[in-house]
Amino acid sequence: MKLLLVEDEVSLSRAITTILQKNGYTVEAVYNGRDALEYMEAEEYDGVILDLMLPETDGITVLQTVRKKGNKTPILILTAKAEVDDKVLGLDSGANDYLTKPFAIQELMARIRAMTRNPWTQTDTRLRFGNLTLDCATFELSSPSGSFRLANKEFQMMELFLRNPRKLISTNRFIERIWGYDSDVEASVVWVYISYLRKKLASLESNVQIKAARNAGYSLEECP
Repeated sequence: MKLLLVEDEVSLSRAITTILQKNGYTVEAVYNGRDALEYMEAEEYDGVILDLMLPETDGITVLQTVRKKGNKTPILILTAKAEVDDKVLGLDSGANDYLTKPFAIQELMARIRAMTRNPWTQTDTRLRFGNLTLDCATFELSSPSGSFRLANKEFQMMELFLRNPRKLISTNRFIERIWGYDSDVEASVVWVYISYLRKKLASLESNVQIKAARNAGYSLEECP
């Protein structure tokens, strides 16, 4: 299950991300409201954890904007703003739940589980494009010709491709998504993992390929 965490306190964001990952969630973390809107526009999430007091664009504006666009992703507000009026505004703006800081980890996890059980939450764990299927529960990449169980970073990269088919994804986007904003990973490492995935696609005789756009990034395309 994939979550977006929007929290501008870097240390808190890292701590929550670690906890969520240990509980089996895939987590993307951003630190301002502008990036939150961009990420939710570009990708699908099973749930969003949203702070209200954010730089660039505040959390209420983020919430109202995505709801006006018809995005029904479950959203949990996680904030230090504990006044009743703040809670009413958040819930009336489209939040599914509201949890104030400081909070107990057990309660956060319980609220996430409850939130992501909503009827509109996607339950199919398989992503498909062309003759390729990725099972997000087992990390298995398959085609009619066979299957591979992907290593963690290979899986995250292929998941990003399959959630955004035909869209150009920059090298920096891969680094931020998989290794983190503050990572010192070089672009050559991304190329190495792209190479691994290309070899697997070839072995699977997939009609899907990873194309490179010079100095721009990579995209997942169906073979002509």
